[in-house]
Amino acid sequence: MDFNIKSGNPEKQRTACVIVGIFESRRLSTAAKAIDAISKKYLSNLIRRGDMDGNKGQYLLLHNVPGMIADRVLLIGCGKEREIDERNYRTIIANSIQALNNTGSLDGVNYLSELSIKGRDHHWKIRQAVQIAEHSLYQFDELKTKKKANRRPLRKITFTVPTRRELPQGEIAMQEGRAIANGIKFTRDLANRPSNVCTPTYLAQQATALGKKHRSLTIDTLEEADMKKLGMGSLLSVSQGSARPAKLITMEYKGSKKAQKPIVLVGKAVTFDTGGISLKPGAAMDEMKYDMCGGASVFGTISAVAELGLPINVVGVIPAVENMPSSTATNPGDIFTSMSGQTIEVLNTDAEGRLILCDAITYSERFNPEVVIDIATLTGAVVIALGKHATGLLSNHNPLARELLNAGDESGDRAWQLPLWDDYQQQLNSPFADMANIGGRDAGTITAACFLSRFAEKYHWAHLDIAGTAWISGNNKGATGRPVSLLMQYILNQAK
Repeated sequence: MDFNIKSGNPEKQRTACVIVGIFESRRLSTAAKAIDAISKKYLSNLIRRGDMDGNKGQYLLLHNVPGMIADRVLLIGCGKEREIDERNYRTIIANSIQALNNTGSLDGVNYLSELSIKGRDHHWKIRQAVQIAEHSLYQFDELKTKKKANRRPLRKITFTVPTRRELPQGEIAMQEGRAIANGIKFTRDLANRPSNVCTPTYLAQQATALGKKHRSLTIDTLEEADMKKLGMGSLLSVSQGSARPAKLITMEYKGSKKAQKPIVLVGKAVTFDTGGISLKPGAAMDEMKYDMCGGASVFGTISAVAELGLPINVVGVIPAVENMPSSTATNPGDIFTSMSGQTIEVLNTDAEGRLILCDAITYSERFNPEVVIDIATLTGAVVIALGKHATGLLSNHNPLARELLNAGDESGDRAWQLPLWDDYQQQLNSPFADMANIGGRDAGTITAACFLSRFAEKYHWAHLDIAGTAWISGNNKGATGRPVSLLMQYILNQAK
C-alpha cells in the first residue's frame, strides 16, 4: 500500500474518492461542511431525507457530487462527536478503509485523520491511521491455489492534516506508521505459516534474509552443538523429542554508540507445541503453530527498528524449537541443568516455553543489556485472567513496567500488570531440584513469571505474556501481530 500526507480542501482533491465523517444527529464534520458548501447543500439535503444518521458503522457512497473534482465521496458514520476517543477513532478509520476498499476506488483521500481526539496530536492520529489501514486490508493467502482477488484493489491512501504547518510531523508519523505496519505484517505472516513450513531452521533463514536486507543488523545462529557447549540443558530438553533441530537466533541492531547498552528482546518461538509427553487435547491443536508468536513479534520489531534507522541499540534473541512426543522426548520428572547452573525438575512437558526462555534470558547477559523484555505465549491462565484484550505484564523493576504500560496505552496495544511477589515463589519448590517448572493451578501466569525471574536477577527485566493477544480463534482465526506496536512505542520513547 502506498501512503501519502497532504493538506488542502476536500473539494480540490483530484482522486477516486474523498472520505469524510458524519456525526450522530446528522452533524457534518469540518471536511463534510466544506463539501456541503461547494455542492450547495447536497450533503445536508441527503442527510435530512434520512439517507444517513451518522451512527458508527454506517457509510454512504456518493457519485458525481456537485462542485467536486473527485469521482466519489464516501460518508462514514462516526457516532457521537464527544465520544470519539482513541478506541473509537481506530474503529472509524478501520470502517472507512474497509468501505473504501469495497468501492472499487484505486485511491482515496481520507479526512478522518483530522477528527478531534482529546490529548492526541496529528502525529499520533496519522501514525495510527496508517497502521490501521494496513491491518484492515491484511490477508494471508500465500498458500492458496485460488486467491480471492479484488477486481480493483485499493493502491494508495492519502491522509490529511489541516494546514501545511503540520505536514513535516505528518510525514514522520507516516514513516513510523508504515514501518510498524510492515513489522506487524512480518509478524503475522510468520505466525500464520504452518509448522511444516515455519520450522526453527526456517526462522533462522528468515533472520539471515533480514540481515541481508538491513546492513545495520548482525545475525548469528547457534546450533544444538553450540548450545550444548554453553550448558543450555533446559532449552535442549524441549527440542530433544523432535527431529527438527533447535536454533538460538540473535539479531543485533546497532543504531547508536557501541557503549550504549541495548534493549534486549527475547521471543519464545515454539514452532509447534504438542505438549510433548504431557500431550495437549486434540481440539484446536492446530493453533499451536502460534506458539512462536513471541519470536515472530521480535522479528517484526527488529525489522521496524531497522527500517526506521532509529538511534538506539536493540538485540533480538529467539530460542526456536519444536516440542514433540517421541522416544527421545523429556519425561515428566526428568531433571535438567540450565545455562545458569540452576537445576529444574520438569513436572509438565507442556510448560516448555519457560524452559527455553530461561536459557535465552541467561544468554542475554553477554550483551550487557539496559533492559531485557521477554515476549511469550506462555500460559493459558493469562487468557482466563485478562481475556483477549490485554497482554499480561510482570516485571522486577516498576519503572520499566510503567514505561511499558504507558507505551501500551499510547499505541492502543495495551497490557495489564500482575504482581510478582515473593509469596508466589514457594509454589515452585521441588524436593529433587532447585525448582519445578510449574507451580500448580493457582496463579499460573504469576508463577511462570516467578520461574523466569530467577534467571533475570542481574538486570531490569519484564515479561509479556501474549497467550491471549497473539492470535484470534474461530472462522477468522489468525495472528494479530501484537505486541509489535507496544514494543515499538516503547523503543521510540527510549530513542527520543
